[in-house]
Amino acid sequence: MSKVRIFADSISDVPQDWMDQYNIGIVPLYIVFQDKSYVDRKEINAKDMYNLVEIYDQLPKTAAPPPADFIQVFRPVIENGEDILFISMSSHLSSTYQNAMVAAREFPAGRVTVVDSLNVSAGTAMNVLLAAEMASEGKSALAIAEWLETARHEIQLNVLVDNLDYLHKGGRVSSIQHMLGSMLRIRPILYVRHGKVLSGVKYRGSKERIVKKLLQDILSHIHRIDHDQIIIAQTLEEETAEWIRNMILEETSVRNVHIIEGGCSICSHSGPHSLAISFILKSEPLVQALK
Repeated sequence: MSKVRIFADSISDVPQDWMDQYNIGIVPLYIVFQDKSYVDRKEINAKDMYNLVEIYDQLPKTAAPPPADFIQVFRPVIENGEDILFISMSSHLSSTYQNAMVAAREFPAGRVTVVDSLNVSAGTAMNVLLAAEMASEGKSALAIAEWLETARHEIQLNVLVDNLDYLHKGGRVSSIQHMLGSMLRIRPILYVRHGKVLSGVKYRGSKERIVKKLLQDILSHIHRIDHDQIIIAQTLEEETAEWIRNMILEETSVRNVHIIEGGCSICSHSGPHSLAISFILKSEPLVQALK
């Protein structure tokens, strides 16, 4: 049985230590400002992007890697005798999944398997971490893909946006909503369901109060959350993320709380000082898949 190599796109925000530990490969998206394109994670990082937003006073666009990029990255791995499982960001938000499928057809059947995570950032990272652990246990690409296609529906992602500036620049809130939200110190929660980013609860007040409220809301459902892994993604909020991590470890029996850094692709929508928490809800289909 061939060894399975896990790949993801750069919007997964998979940290370098996971890449080193599990030999995870990344196919980067492109960050585009006007007529200049940057390779995500190689030619630009989140701090660089924030600086360019200030210079241009507009948000960048993100572009999916074309099929040729996938083929170039996948070919030496296939020639080395390994199978590939590529985990994509949500197909509802980008053509990355479709382009990976086009590239997969350039190789013998079954050598490249593509899974739509139906998520972004920490939610996609959760898919990648679970897949990497299964690959390290010798599971086949097909077996991992079948499991993920059940688990992905139970992987939750809640994003706390610090302010409405980036949502306003991106056309997601009107000028009036932006003005009122800034005056009232409203910080919205975004969440991902069925592969789409939706707006949820809008908290009002100080950042500290809202972070505590968000954590309380999650902990109130801790009996429904899988206790193996929780992932926190942060953009310029290292201390807050560490506080959340410590609280979860102290107040619950969750075994692993990972902190990762949000990259350019997700930051171009949420902006700086955002926090995201991803966890897995227990469900009967998922329990059966684990057996």
